[in-house]
Amino acid sequence: MKPLKPAASEAKSRAAAKGKQTEKKPAKELVILTGISGAGKASALKAFEDLGYHCVDNLPLELLLNFANLVSKSAEVNQAAIVVDVREGPTVDRLPDILKGVKKLLHTRVVFLDAQDAALVRRYSETRRPHPLGKSETVWRSIVEERQLLDPIRNVAETLIDTSIFNVHELRAYIQDRYGREQKVNRLLVSCLSFGFKNGVPLDADMVFDVRFLPNPHFVPEFRKKTGLDKKVADYVRGFPQTGEFLDRVTDLMLYLLPHYVKEGKSYLTIAFGCTGGQHRSVMMAEEMALRLAKAEYQVKALHRDIVK
Repeated sequence: MKPLKPAASEAKSRAAAKGKQTEKKPAKELVILTGISGAGKASALKAFEDLGYHCVDNLPLELLLNFANLVSKSAEVNQAAIVVDVREGPTVDRLPDILKGVKKLLHTRVVFLDAQDAALVRRYSETRRPHPLGKSETVWRSIVEERQLLDPIRNVAETLIDTSIFNVHELRAYIQDRYGREQKVNRLLVSCLSFGFKNGVPLDADMVFDVRFLPNPHFVPEFRKKTGLDKKVADYVRGFPQTGEFLDRVTDLMLYLLPHYVKEGKSYLTIAFGCTGGQHRSVMMAEEMALRLAKAEYQVKALHRDIVK
């Protein structure tokens, strides 16, 4: 006797129940902001708040484990950021041990903000705030003492941010760009950038490849006023055997490196290709590399710094 098939409504109910079981909940995350006084922790915390994190300043260490437990069970809070610093007192060095329990409950990362001593002294001078370690010592002496107290925490931080060159607005923009991008994408964003060496190497490039070894289309009259975005120019550059071999070798290198960058938590990577003027060879290379990495299912975009508008 053949088994009876469930009614359509019952089948739909089972399918819906199965969908609910397999539906992934948003990952819970805790960011612990710490670091040297005057390095910008308050500004960074405000940036996380703007990104939608539940934020707490100066949470006592004895409450940290309870706080993490509450976040892990909360239906309302998926992301939280807290500041733990020298205001805790000499017992702040307990944080690394407490972290072991916290990381069992939540995906946790420690972000340590620092700045050069001269920048810290200047900030205290401008704001006329006393250092949290007291008024009896000079700011210089207090900074030295604070570094000693926070050294165990610095050693367990996943991210170190030097804020020496940032003002308040730049720091907040940096935090929002870095961690906001992770919220939206939660994966590595690769930028393939073309540039011309005559205008300088881009400062934000993580890797730079010099493609001036290829014949220059600039010396072909019909290509001089065109760019590497033009199909004829691209075909000309692509027509040399060394072009294909170079692209294959760099592609193999990137497909090896990118998973390791993802594993280390890198949010974005800039691969720069440079030629003399940034018009022909580098443009074609950046476009081609972007296509290859997109085919490998990476989020990628091609950018051209020096291309003629």
